[in-house]
Amino acid sequence: MTTEVSRPTPGVLALAALFVGAGALHFIAPRPFDRIVPPGLPIPARTATLLSGAAEVVGGLGLLHPATRPAARWGLLALLAAVFPANVHMAQHPQRFQPLPGWALWARLPLQPLLMWAVWRAGRR
Repeated sequence: MTTEVSRPTPGVLALAALFVGAGALHFIAPRPFDRIVPPGLPIPARTATLLSGAAEVVGGLGLLHPATRPAARWGLLALLAAVFPANVHMAQHPQRFQPLPGWALWARLPLQPLLMWAVWRAGRR
C-alpha cells in the first residue's frame, strides 16, 4: 500500500525558501542581524542571531512535508512574535540602520502580521 504525500504548493515553497534563505543569511553574514537585536536581552546578540537563524532554517524546512507542517507553523509563529520587538527597535532607531530610510522601517511593521497569516495558512496539513 502506498501513501500519497501531498506536495507543497508554490506558495508554501516560496515561504519555505524565504525562511531557509533568511535563516542561512544569519550564518553567512551575521553582523547586520546582530545590530538588530535590541539591548537588554539576557543573551549575546550573536547568540540571538544564530538561534533565530537556525529556527528560520528548521521552520522553513519543516513547511516542506505535511507531517512537519503543523509544528513548523507553531515554531515560525513563535519566532515571528519573538523577533517583532527587534523590528520595532529598528523603526525607533533608524539612524543605526542607514541607509534604510526610517519610513521603510515603520512601513515594514504591518507586514509582520501578513507573514504570520501566510505561515498560519502554509502550516496546515
